[in-house]
Amino acid sequence: MLGHSHALSGLAAGAATLPWAPVGGTIGQVAWIAAVGGMAMLPDLDHSGSTVSDMWGPATDVPSGAIGRLAQGHRWGTHDAVLAPLAFGGLALAAAHAFWSSLLLMALAIGLALRALHFVIPGRAENTVVGNLVLSWSGAWLLLEHSPSPAWLPWAVALGVLTHIAGDALTTQGVPVPVLWLLRRSRLALTPLRTGTALEKVVLVPAFVLATLYCVYLNTDVRAAVDPLLQDLPGLG
Repeated sequence: MLGHSHALSGLAAGAATLPWAPVGGTIGQVAWIAAVGGMAMLPDLDHSGSTVSDMWGPATDVPSGAIGRLAQGHRWGTHDAVLAPLAFGGLALAAAHAFWSSLLLMALAIGLALRALHFVIPGRAENTVVGNLVLSWSGAWLLLEHSPSPAWLPWAVALGVLTHIAGDALTTQGVPVPVLWLLRRSRLALTPLRTGTALEKVVLVPAFVLATLYCVYLNTDVRAAVDPLLQDLPGLG
């Protein structure tokens, strides 16, 4: 799937899981949705030189190369539906114990989401290394400084990674058969969908957007603000 499709599906997954998310308050809910959406891009850090790995220049490209080698290539280890959530979630669990490492994780999530969703954001600041760094780190600080302890981050990371893998499993290239690919390289592809086709752009992307908006309406205080406006609509006719 395309990068923005992954990010949008992650935002939808984050909004849909709010009733079970270990967060509270509006800021916590925003942080959860943003983290899941951004981390839905994380598995593609296994591909050095990609848009994702170039996000912060050498700061992301160097780790990306190491991740790719450790994962044994693109769409292998980081796309394992069992090992990848455990590995990335475990790293997030270690990072969640300190504010600065949590800040790095949250900034990474926001930066990835901004980079993927640039097509709906005015300007190009989020596509530059400096612009993305400023926007993502500022946003991360605002969210974490005004929300409770980010002990929920590992769950958001794991959910985002799983959402990415589920999306790639729908494409012809597929994803590795969990764990068993280590013994014999084999892939699992659930549909003949090709990345970047009209079906993805015209059907899936709008569906992810609508799902995100509906779940935000359903699971947040937005509903209390929107419902009175909807009730007043008949009277305007």
